[in-house]
Formats: sequence, structure tokens, C-alpha cells
Amino acid sequence: MHKARTALVIGGGIAGPVTALALAEAGIRATVHEARPAPADGIGAMLTIAPNGLEALRTVGAHRAVQEVGHPVPSVALEDGRGGRLSRFDGFPGLPPTLAMRRAELFRALSDHAVARGVPLVHGSRLVGAERTPRGVTAFFADGSTAEADVLIGADGIRSTVRSLIDPGAPGPEYGGVLSFGGLVDEDPDSPVEPGVMHFGFGRAFLGHWRLPDGRVCWFAALPRTEPLTTAEVARVPAADWLARLRELYAGHVPGEALISRTRPEDLMATGPMERVPSVPHWHRGPMVLVGDAVHAPSSSSGQGASLAVESALELARCLRDLPVADAFAAYERLRRPRVEAVGRAAAATNRAKAGAGSGAGSGTFALPDPERMFGHLHRFRVDWETAVRA
Repeated sequence: MHKARTALVIGGGIAGPVTALALAEAGIRATVHEARPAPADGIGAMLTIAPNGLEALRTVGAHRAVQEVGHPVPSVALEDGRGGRLSRFDGFPGLPPTLAMRRAELFRALSDHAVARGVPLVHGSRLVGAERTPRGVTAFFADGSTAEADVLIGADGIRSTVRSLIDPGAPGPEYGGVLSFGGLVDEDPDSPVEPGVMHFGFGRAFLGHWRLPDGRVCWFAALPRTEPLTTAEVARVPAADWLARLRELYAGHVPGEALISRTRPEDLMATGPMERVPSVPHWHRGPMVLVGDAVHAPSSSSGQGASLAVESALELARCLRDLPVADAFAAYERLRRPRVEAVGRAAAATNRAKAGAGSGAGSGTFALPDPERMFGHLHRFRVDWETAVRA
């Protein structure tokens, strides 16, 4: 099979624009097709970009755009849910700090940067089908339009259409046993939060929080629930009702009880079920391939979802730069699958712990004995862009 010279990238979230930028660096012309009719302003809550993700963004020149919308959170403090400190970690030596930001601001920064670099981005372009051709692939969109290219790349998220086209039997998202919520509150002057520190409070229930640059405090919490609800079903429940349930669960939690009690319904972020994509048997078929959350969403418990998506976008472009399409896809999967699935398994274990925490069985004894040993390999990882890929 020939090398790719053109690509259709389906999805304009995180992986899509970065994939198109990386393909441009590799000499491959890509167009991004996004189903939403306009940029995703207001979509989603908060997320983080770890040092490994920021380094991958640097390769495609997007790191400064992301730094402008993010704020550094270099330290992590683990606490017992009673106000006691278990341990603190102040970052990996030699690495930049993790950045926290609104998901919508990251989407906007990446799409604006891609467009400024000459990447075509078509909104209101929802993929409904694809057909292999002698040269590559033809994509069919809901508005009746079509597009052709050498390859089609599914960067269309956890409920990927492209994943189902590659393999109709592919697994869908897996529920992690908790619903996720967040909120914004004004800082309590009597209990100031140290800037630059992300606090994780374990015990009977889990809650994290940190101070935003504007002085407000952002918190995120898990509400265990055996039966899943869709994001739409969660949204239909009044925010005041969810806050009541969270206040009951986090009664006695320090500082969760105080943070949730001061959260107004309009400041609650109901982000929906904690989900991950389990191991996907087929990452590619013919001229189609998956990238980012479409193939390896590890759930937000990992803190690595966005960063892994950026890494994979870069690695896929590197493989397509150096190899014919079939060999490139096989090399890409070989290089990425072990890493992303290890992160996914670890995040699934964290989700199980969060789901069990609400039962009263939690003891609050979680600790982080050696961050470098446990997580250093994740944060220090680099895609070797300059080295040629071999089949």
C-alpha cells in the first residue's frame, strides 16, 4: 500500500486538531471534520495536561497556545478526608508542572492554533459512513456531502462512529461505578487554599480541589452509583437535587463538606458517568484508524487522558510519515497499545476504589510512597519524533 499524502480527521476535540498539526509536520495534508455546528464553547468541565502531553504539543508548536489557557498545578497533596495530610509531592525534577484548564478552552486553543497553521476545520460535518476506494477512502456526512483522502482517522471520542465502522462489534464505553461532579466556590478566607497544589482527599468518599488563579476553588467529587446514568439523564436531574445527595455523602469530609455546602446549583458541574474505553481489539482496518479517546480513553481518574491522546496523535503521524499506510497503522498500534492500556487498567482500579468508597468501607489510609517509581515513566515519556519508524 502507498504512503499517505492526504487524510480526513474525524473529530475536532483534542486529538483531532493535534493529529492534523502533526500530519502537517509530516508532509501530509489533513482536513478536520467536526460534528458540532460551532466550536465547543462551554462543553465539559476541567482537565489537566501532564508534562508528557505538553512535550508532545511542543513538537507541533501548540504548547504556548495551551499554556496561555492553563494554569500550573505543580504539587499534589494526599489527605485522609479528616483534614490530615498523608503525603505531598512537589513535581518531577526537570519537568514542567501539570497544567489545569477548562476543557472548552483547550478545545478552542487547539482548534484556533490548527486553523492559524492552515489546517481546514469543517464544522457541522457529522460522519455517517465510509467506503474504501482503490486510492483510499470516501467519507459520507449527514448533510449529504462527501470527502476523499488516502486515510480516515477517527478522533471522534469515546462514542466513536469510526470505531464502529472499523469493527461493528467493538466494545463501547465501560461504566466505572461512579458519577462525576465538580463545582466552583469562592475561597473561604478563614481556610485559604495554597495556590499550585491539587488536593486529593480519600476515605469514606473521594474529593479533590485546588485554587484557581482568580481566587475561587474548583472541586471534583465521585458519587458512587451501581446503575449507570447517561450524561443526558444526569443533566435532567436538577442541580439542587444532586447537591443534596453530595452533601449527604460528604458530611464530615474535610474540606468536602464545606466546599459542597457553599456551592450554588448554578455553579455545579454535572459531568456524568465516569467511563473508560476497554481494550479495543481492532485499532485499524484498511485505510481507517483510531486515535485518542476513540481507542484508549482511560477515564479522568488517570489524569492522563488528554496527554495520551496528544502523544498518540504525534505517534500516528510519525508512523504515516515513514511507512506505507498498512505498515504505519501496525507500527502505531505496536508502539502505543501497551502504554495506553496500562494507564487504562490503573484508572479502572482507581474507579473501583472510588465506587467502593461510598459504602463506608474506606479507611482513609491511601498513601503515595514513591511517585517517581509509580508515575515517573508516565510523565517523562517522549515520542521520538526525529527517529524514523521501522516496520
